[in-house]
Amino acid sequence: MTMFRYRSAVIASAFASLAALPVSVNAVASDSAACEMNEYAMGLRYQQQAAEVIALQRQGFELATYRLKDQIAAHGEDAELAIITDLDETVIDNSALLVRDMQACHDFTTWDTWKHWEREGEPSLIPGARAFLEFADEQGVAIYYVSDRYEENKSATLATLETLGLPQVSEQSVMLLGPPKGERRAVVAEQYALVMQLGDTLHDFSDVFAGVELEEQKRLVDENAERFGQDWIVFPNATYGSWRNAELDAWQAPFEDN
Repeated sequence: MTMFRYRSAVIASAFASLAALPVSVNAVASDSAACEMNEYAMGLRYQQQAAEVIALQRQGFELATYRLKDQIAAHGEDAELAIITDLDETVIDNSALLVRDMQACHDFTTWDTWKHWEREGEPSLIPGARAFLEFADEQGVAIYYVSDRYEENKSATLATLETLGLPQVSEQSVMLLGPPKGERRAVVAEQYALVMQLGDTLHDFSDVFAGVELEEQKRLVDENAERFGQDWIVFPNATYGSWRNAELDAWQAPFEDN
């Protein structure tokens, strides 16, 4: 995640109405039946606690290592290579913030608590991330961190990444919210052979995915199928995304419990 700014006007309106009621936040949060945000619990539980997610994350970075070795061999020793990685839910895990907000019955997809987290929060590393990035660094591959974290908190983000021990962290290599991600990627591609991108949402890879409907996103995934697992490495994120309000498809047979 990079973090893509998905917003829900319906939920925002509902919370504006809720704020006008003469009840405390704690009272609302304590009433699980009244808290719409409890719908996030299953996705958060999967993202933060499932061993399968750890396995998928490690698998993603293992695959990325193999593919990067292939690219290094194909381009030769003198090539100027670079990779781009998103940060949130790709390299660093922010689920503690999301759980805190959900437990307070607050919709974390409005991102209004994110700046505080960027300044003072303590995200953890996604399993396998540092080993992969250290490998890229050891091979002389340039690493760019392209994220939609807030530019105004850049010093705090730089400090966080340095504390986590990530390589090649600098003012130049960490490119935060401002120009669209496509423009930031283009800056890297002008200087290097861009051989790999890593992210948890599709717009981390190409602007063609940004702002389009889900069905079109799915069509574009099929259209670009040969890139996934090659130079585009996707990581699981069950906590937020443009899919959040999608309708579910159900089996239409009459319900039977035997």
